[in-house]
Amino acid sequence: MNFYDLSAKTPQGEAIPFSNFKDKAVLIVNTATRCGFTPQLKGLEELHKNFGEDKLVVLGFPCNQFGGQEPESNDTVEEVCHLNHGVTFQLTEKVEVNGDNEHPVFKYLKNNLGGTLGDKIKWNFTKFLISPEGKPFKRYGSITKPAKIEKDIENLIG
Repeated sequence: MNFYDLSAKTPQGEAIPFSNFKDKAVLIVNTATRCGFTPQLKGLEELHKNFGEDKLVVLGFPCNQFGGQEPESNDTVEEVCHLNHGVTFQLTEKVEVNGDNEHPVFKYLKNNLGGTLGDKIKWNFTKFLISPEGKPFKRYGSITKPAKIEKDIENLIG
C-alpha cells in the first residue's frame, strides 16, 4: 500500500482520494476544537494560505479520542472551525487515530513514522508531513507549532 491508495471522507461523507494530492506536499493533523493546542488551527491555516493548494494540502482529521476535546459532530465541525478559527483547509469526518477503529491513514502513517510512544498517537495535533512523491517524510508532536514545519515544507517543495 502507498499513500496515494488511501482516502478519507469529508464531514458530509464525500470521498477524498489521496491520489488527488500527487506532486503536492500533504500535512495531516488530528485536530480538536476544544484542546489547549487548538490555536494551532490558525497556524495550519497560515501554512495552507501561504503555500497554496497547488503546493501544500492541509488535511485536518477531527478526533475525539483525547479528553473528549472534539465534541462537534460531522455536521458542525467545519462551521465551528471556520467561524471560531478561520479554517478554510479541508477537514474530514471525525475519525479515531488509535485502536481497533483507527482510520487507515493513521495506521499507515504510524507504521512508517513511529513516535515516542511507538505506533501510538499521544494527543491531538500530531502532524505528519508527506512528500510530493507520496512518501511519509516527518512526524511532529502536538507541541510543534505549524510555523516550525514551514522550513521542512519549503525543502520538500523546492
